[in-house]
Amino acid sequence: MESLSIDKTKTALVIIDLQKGIVERPSEPYSSDSVVANAAKLADGFRKCGMPVFLVHVTPSIDMKDGLKPVSDEPMPARQITTEWSEIVPELGPKPEDFVITKRQWGAFYGTELDLQLRRRGIDTIVLCGISTNIGVESTARFAYEYGYNQIFAEDAMTAHSKEGHNATVKLIFPRIGRVRKTEEILQELEL
Repeated sequence: MESLSIDKTKTALVIIDLQKGIVERPSEPYSSDSVVANAAKLADGFRKCGMPVFLVHVTPSIDMKDGLKPVSDEPMPARQITTEWSEIVPELGPKPEDFVITKRQWGAFYGTELDLQLRRRGIDTIVLCGISTNIGVESTARFAYEYGYNQIFAEDAMTAHSKEGHNATVKLIFPRIGRVRKTEEILQELEL
């Protein structure tokens, strides 16, 4: 496997939906606690290197009219949304130097300022992790690929609602649009 050769001046960490209302749900193949712990290691490493950390969370607008609701065979289940539901888990911060991005859809690029803020900082590579591998993370990754970003996927810092969903994305999609690595491999490249 090729070395990552991470350019610390052009790489950012993007963490998807590690928020209270999502991490409390069952996940596979990794537990939410394990994913949060690995994402926190990555965030701490990036901060130590002076590299940007983007914490993305999803929340509906007050009138609940943000989500496109096309007819589908398996619509997303309705959820009880509380004030705390969209709060980023405390293990991740946010720290004062972090960027918090609020999204209203699956992906972190659509309708947000993520692309703008990455480009303003000269970022051409993102390390991506979070929940759910085959929904929010994959949707963000597909947009990032179309926008021309290099991507590194922290496979053990993401999980899904099923092992099959996680594995399909990690084995079939991510290798075509980026590089799949473990948290420790990424931290080693940062020399931490």
